[in-house]
Formats: sequence, structure tokens, C-alpha cells
Amino acid sequence: MKQPDTEELCRRCGKESETIQNITAACEQLAPTEYVKRHDGLAKIIHHKLTEAAELIEDKSPYYKYTPANVLENENFKLYWNRNIITDKTIPFNRPDITFMNKKTKSTFLIDIAVPNTRNLANTITDKQNKYQELAKEICAMWKQKAVQVIPIFISSTGVIPKSPSQSLTRLNLHPNTYIQLQKSVILGTCSIVRNFLNCK
Repeated sequence: MKQPDTEELCRRCGKESETIQNITAACEQLAPTEYVKRHDGLAKIIHHKLTEAAELIEDKSPYYKYTPANVLENENFKLYWNRNIITDKTIPFNRPDITFMNKKTKSTFLIDIAVPNTRNLANTITDKQNKYQELAKEICAMWKQKAVQVIPIFISSTGVIPKSPSQSLTRLNLHPNTYIQLQKSVILGTCSIVRNFLNCK
């Protein structure tokens, strides 16, 4: 949509060049709204699958109509949605997207979800895995857990899937084909972002 010899800035943030990479995952003006909406659409799928597997709810509505509860619990499982974890000492990163506790096995999963640009995918995975290690150690001691695992679930803004989502889904005992639904959600979200961006005046 622009001539190759021009250097136009993004019409929303006015700071970076208006490239498809900037539009889909790097514009700071879209971060608190459009990117969050796409991110939460991905997280809702995981949350809904976990509630079904743990028999925490009987809601069979599709993920795009599903509204996660902040806390769900039964005698075997506890599930937090986007909730701060209160710890004895101050920890800078204490709010994973989803926290899932298996009371029987005394194991907890800190699930972190991200939709970066494809070129940033590898770095984002490494950063996110390191981000919650301190929280994992604190939870292990505080909640007397046998194991606390950080589970990264990342799909690029264009739908590129690394090996980690399939491995992460297996660790959560979710069907490996769940990643197809996750990929569809991300791609539809990105298409909506680009369409809205190009229609803005």
C-alpha cells in the first residue's frame, strides 16, 4: 500500500515504520486492546479445555462465547485465571495467564501465553520460560508441591507453531490437536487486527 521509496511511519503509533510485522504484533497503540483480545482468545481455549478435563464446569459453549471465572475449584483441582499469586516475599512476575493445580499429584502448572512476531518467537520462548522460575520455586515451597512447571504456549502472529505448544499440551494432558484450534484463533485475530488497522482513517 506504500511506495518502496517512502518511509512512512505507523498511522497509529507514529514511531515505527508501517510494516506488516509492526501492525500484527509490535504497535504500542494496539497492544492494550487488539493484541490483548487476540491473546485472551488463545488463553480462553486452554482454560476451557482444562475446565472440561478437570470437570470444573459443565459449560459446553464455544471458546469465543466462553468467559473464564477468576477461580474454579473442586476436590481434585484448582484453576486460576489471570490472577496474582500471593507469595511470602516480593516477586516481580507473579501473575501467569493461567495457574492450574492438581491436588492429587501435588503439582502446579504456570501457563504463560504469547503471540509474538515470527522473528521474535525463539527469544520470547526463552524469556518467558525464565520469567516465572522464581515464582515456581516459591510456590513449590509455599504450597508444598512436589513439582511446579512453567508451561509456555506460544504461536506467532501469523500462525507459526514451534515444537513447544504440542509438548506443552501433552504435559497438561490435553489432546495434541488442540493446537489446530489455537492456531485458527490466532490467525483470525490477526486478520481482524490488520483489517481494522487498514480501515482506520
